[in-house]
Amino acid sequence: MKSNTSPITTAFAGVPAEVRVAAYDWPALAQELDGFGCAVLPKLLSPAECRTISGLYPEEEHFRSHVHMARHGFGKGEYRYFKYPLPDLLDGLRTALYPRLVNVANEWAERMGIDERYPLEHASFLKQCHDAGQARPTPLLLRYVPGDYNCLHQDLYGDLFFPIQVAILLSEPGADFTGGEFVLTEQRPRMQSRVEVVPLRQGDAVAFAVHNRPVRGTKGNYRVNLRHGVSRLRSGMRHTVGIIFHDAK
Repeated sequence: MKSNTSPITTAFAGVPAEVRVAAYDWPALAQELDGFGCAVLPKLLSPAECRTISGLYPEEEHFRSHVHMARHGFGKGEYRYFKYPLPDLLDGLRTALYPRLVNVANEWAERMGIDERYPLEHASFLKQCHDAGQARPTPLLLRYVPGDYNCLHQDLYGDLFFPIQVAILLSEPGADFTGGEFVLTEQRPRMQSRVEVVPLRQGDAVAFAVHNRPVRGTKGNYRVNLRHGVSRLRSGMRHTVGIIFHDAK
């Protein structure tokens, strides 16, 4: 997928989350999201930040649960959900990314005839989640080794969910691992499914539709259903951090 965003050639090491998020061309990213269901934010994290976050994986004190995918039929591999308080950088990115995505989310809801409208600030949306009984944090750290993969799925966690989420690749393709491509599928009514394979480098983030999105057709908007996953890892080890904006039951 060709990105329409302005190239960012230097990493944001040490830069506050709000500043680095504001540096992207958000109208272009919104256009990508609207057109393809996903958009890439190059070099959101520096290599050092990627190593720091992936290095948290064995440290139990940062996490509320540990999931082995094969036990649940999710694929093969494992991940851990962070507990509150989140690491500062992830908490800052979650707070800074949400208001950049909320206009797209509200436009999608209107076009799909959904009554839900999302508040402009993430804290207000989290309060809605908690009031609805969804109070468990959902940001997660995933680890894959050779042969691991993640089946196509949707991260909903409850009746209330934000329709866009973000994943950041923490490992470097070709150096740390091979295989393990991020894949997005789109089920279109009365048509064959469309597949989007998103090439990412270390530190790149991809924002993508969680569940449904509207598509403009000849007779108006129609709704498509999206799922995402990761193809089989061929070699090495792959870490990814997922930033989900709604909390879980």
